Amino acid sequence: MKDGVNGVALAVFIVFFLAVTVMGFLASRWRRAENEHSLDEWGLGGRSFGTWVTWFLLGGDLYTAYTFVAVPAAIYAAGAAGFFAVPYTILVYPLIFTFLPRLWSVSHRHGYVTTSDFVRGRFGSKGLSLAVALTGILATMPYIALQLVGIQAVLDVMGVGGGENTNWFIKDLPLLIAFGVLAAYTYSSGLRAPALIAFVKDTLIYIVIAVAIIYIPIKLGGFDEIFAKADEKFTAAGAGGLVPPEAGQWTYATLALGSALALFMYPHSITATLSSRSRDVIRRNTTILPLYSLMLGLLALLGFMAIAAGIKVTNGQLAIPQLFETMFPDWFAGVAFAAIGIGALVPAAIMSIAAANLFTRNIYKDFIKPDATPEQETKVSKLVSLLVKVGALAFVLTMDKTVAINFQLLGGIWILQTFPALVGGLFTRWFHRWALLAGWAVGMLYGTVAAYGVASPTQKHFGGSSKEIPGIGEIGYIGLTAFVLNLVVTVVLTLTLRAAKAPDGVDETSPEDYTADAGDPGVQVELPPATAGAGAGH
Repeated sequence: MKDGVNGVALAVFIVFFLAVTVMGFLASRWRRAENEHSLDEWGLGGRSFGTWVTWFLLGGDLYTAYTFVAVPAAIYAAGAAGFFAVPYTILVYPLIFTFLPRLWSVSHRHGYVTTSDFVRGRFGSKGLSLAVALTGILATMPYIALQLVGIQAVLDVMGVGGGENTNWFIKDLPLLIAFGVLAAYTYSSGLRAPALIAFVKDTLIYIVIAVAIIYIPIKLGGFDEIFAKADEKFTAAGAGGLVPPEAGQWTYATLALGSALALFMYPHSITATLSSRSRDVIRRNTTILPLYSLMLGLLALLGFMAIAAGIKVTNGQLAIPQLFETMFPDWFAGVAFAAIGIGALVPAAIMSIAAANLFTRNIYKDFIKPDATPEQETKVSKLVSLLVKVGALAFVLTMDKTVAINFQLLGGIWILQTFPALVGGLFTRWFHRWALLAGWAVGMLYGTVAAYGVASPTQKHFGGSSKEIPGIGEIGYIGLTAFVLNLVVTVVLTLTLRAAKAPDGVDETSPEDYTADAGDPGVQVELPPATAGAGAGH
């Protein structure tokens, strides 16, 4: 690591940061509606985004600073096992092609803003809706924290993070400034801000990866040399070389499958989806988003390059920023750091909006103030989006970074437990609402207790997300095991409750709602903001 502050890289970073800050504030004037005081406008960008805006928004949302830093860091630390992120992003697109258009249609027809809105409408259960909302908020908080960890890693490598002996306020000041700017433009512009900034973020990331994948191997003597050095490191460490041993194959497969099932359960994924203009926009996106999977595969190779370049870091999250600073000229290192920094701002903004919408619609409106007007909903959502970010910031500043990562892994286990209610509900009304709630509770309890029992070299509890699968004896992803238990409980209890003729909730949706498209009777091309939350389209 170079001594002192890398002035050139920092200057380039600041220029890009200022540019996206200006864009963030100007976004409030972009495609502005007559009445902007509604969640449809502030939280979903007027539900008016076309194919390209949605593509950049979803890409900016799913491929975060954490992805940029953590996927290669996993390869750097564990070898090819870290590549699980590539098959899981390939698995996810056929999956979402089947259910996201249905969710878009029913949400547009009824004015649903969150997944919990849909669950409440479909199953007539505020309790189940509350469970889905709380799970979404819980899983999102550590995810936002990790975006701030990504910014902090970049600042540390540039020499702005301060040393161990620096006064805490001076050390964290750059992060506090970045956080303040993010909070301000999200508050004023809502989802339009990350949608506009996503263009810059994704373009920068594509440029950085294209340069890195050509320039760094040339400097290191080619890919043969890179793979040979990485293989040497893992063989010496007793890990059996680059390819994970046979014992790790169940872990790899279950982690990839479980992560694929969980990805579009996250509130921020759904927020970006519901902001699109039509079903066709979503379909087109599921066919072109795999371009990001190609990028992710190339990005993962940076982990091996860091080994070949002799990068030595105690915190694996710093491996890639350190590789960039070592291998690139200072000015281009600044561009790469800006890509990571902006790569944190886009998803952090969308995540905080998604969590705020869940609180407003499914806690505040359902349980505290049922007669809230669209203006009041928007005001509460704006305030909660600030509180969510403050919570994430406190998480980052007070806790060890590995704790933030482990809580994010726990968030993945939790969010997967909402799959039966959401995806199941999109295709069938057979599941009973009480059975879904019981299945969710069992999955959450098992997943949390199992993760609590996993130790790692740095901590006694929540040290990872893999454990022995009961009855099989192989090590697998806890989230998927919890999901299977959840499904079993849901099916068995549904059969029991149906036999006992337990009261079913009222389903406010109808079969044609799930295939409705923009322009169909009752589905406006763009929802007028005044009707938000009032059964728009009815």
